[in-house]
Amino acid sequence: MLEYTPDVRARLSQVALGHMPADLVISHATLVNVHTGELEFDISVAIHSGHIAYVGREPAVGANTQMVDARGQYLIPGLMDGHMHIESSMLSVTEFARAVLPHGTTTVFMDPHEMANVFGLPGIQAMLQEAENVPLRVFTTMPSCVPAAPGMEGPGIVLGPQDVEMGLGLPRVVGLSEVMDFPGVLRGDPSVLEKIRATWDRRLVATGHLPTADPRVIQAYAATGIYSDHESTTRAEALEKARRGIMVMIREGTAWKDVAECIKIITEDGVDPHQCMLVTDDVEPSTLIHEGHLNHVVRRAIQEGVDPVAAIQMATINTARYFHLEDLLGSVAPGKVADLCLIPDLRTMRPSLVLVQGRIVAENGMLTIDLPPTAYPPAFTASIRVNHPITPDDLLIHADPGVKGPVWVRAVSVSNNSVMTRLENVPAVVERGLIQRPDGADWAYAAVIDRHHASGAIGQGLVRGFGLTQGAVASSVAHDSHQLIVMGADFHDMAYAANVLIEAGGGLVAVLNQEVLAIVRLPIAGLLSTESASSVAHELDALKQAWRRLGSSLNAPYMTFSLIALPVIPEVRITTYGLVDVIKASILPLTV
Repeated sequence: MLEYTPDVRARLSQVALGHMPADLVISHATLVNVHTGELEFDISVAIHSGHIAYVGREPAVGANTQMVDARGQYLIPGLMDGHMHIESSMLSVTEFARAVLPHGTTTVFMDPHEMANVFGLPGIQAMLQEAENVPLRVFTTMPSCVPAAPGMEGPGIVLGPQDVEMGLGLPRVVGLSEVMDFPGVLRGDPSVLEKIRATWDRRLVATGHLPTADPRVIQAYAATGIYSDHESTTRAEALEKARRGIMVMIREGTAWKDVAECIKIITEDGVDPHQCMLVTDDVEPSTLIHEGHLNHVVRRAIQEGVDPVAAIQMATINTARYFHLEDLLGSVAPGKVADLCLIPDLRTMRPSLVLVQGRIVAENGMLTIDLPPTAYPPAFTASIRVNHPITPDDLLIHADPGVKGPVWVRAVSVSNNSVMTRLENVPAVVERGLIQRPDGADWAYAAVIDRHHASGAIGQGLVRGFGLTQGAVASSVAHDSHQLIVMGADFHDMAYAANVLIEAGGGLVAVLNQEVLAIVRLPIAGLLSTESASSVAHELDALKQAWRRLGSSLNAPYMTFSLIALPVIPEVRITTYGLVDVIKASILPLTV
């Protein structure tokens, strides 16, 4: 952990005075000064004991000082991702670090509520323990909503106020994770408000999750002490939040792409960039390999017209200030930890050199250090628990007694690259007491199966927008309770897909005619792979092709699918309890 060490500080002072040589000097760089918003030319930075000691033109150089000539390059602070889920990458902490460090991300603020929903506090501690062995600086926020919507889903774990208060005291914890249960916040749920109080008592930050543009709701939410949000998808929504003192986390991940719209509050409305941060939220391995990590989000902001220095501020000093870490991180200044990047071109944002605490960890897109193998206790690979193999009969959707013939049924409707859903009525037929797809229907059957307690609970519903016309898909990645979800056009294929993942210990799969077209195995908690980013990316590419063969043309359809069971983002979802109206927090019948 970061701490103030007097003897280190004394040495830094001596290096700054020129009385002691630096360990490493980066010379002749163009400094991106995130404090003043300016470029400083021909600047050298002297590093000692992993910290910056001096910034100027006359560094103290000795016989053993390592020299890096940065002529023609820009020197920036290491990039800091203020809101993200490592589990969304499907990589272990180690493999995630291996993937993002070459892109210049040196610090992340993870929200491990995926792992927490499966294994609770021990799961969070396991990820933090793994983080101790990698140079990526991993901070965490304490999951606030496990489960996300009490009473609307069958959770694997319940973390109450006492659990959260205990978790806030863990090392590397810097705040409360996104408070997703905004209906609970608005109705004054004592359990939710108590978690926020415990956060404030420790002088930590409570981070937000508020997918609405309603001015009164925004202010009511902020009034409880939550001053950030990453769910804005429109300019008007982001502007309203910024005006009311909420730190707008502008998101650009694999499937949720909000920069083009939300960045307009800076480029067109003139909002001070200090009120905004750039974050990734959810990024899959293919994006990490082909586009980058947080450097890609900075690049996108620049492409949309943001001044490069301002874009870098939104991924460095703004993030450090929000989490009260600006005394040590987020800028290139004396006394700060030497997390740095050299960038040949600010518009492409591809680092030639990355340093963490004064140590070179990546060069020209390649990691230059060794990382230990991923290791988790055996219990973490036994997370899929069901009371019997799934059969087609388990998934049949029964109509209300007496209903027959053509009917209208309620369905969850999804859109490409969007976290939002809509409630739509679609035509179906009832035969032999079962709801069935008519020929040419553009919806699929779906089921959410309890995989935590072997209770046999299965919630059922219908989904449109994916384009599935045949076969089935299944996933143990199902935000946020991470039950086993399955969707398809055929009950036999659906049952087969579910059983494949039960046998595999979790993952993502697509099947047709009871044959596996593609599978991504995620044995750790049913969420994480033990493989490298490139291996998982290759498997996901095959999975995407399999989805297309089944009829879907969505971008990263499995990511949109993973949100089908998340009952805190409007408008409607499916959980083990059935079809959930998110706004009204109620269970809906399928038949209209």
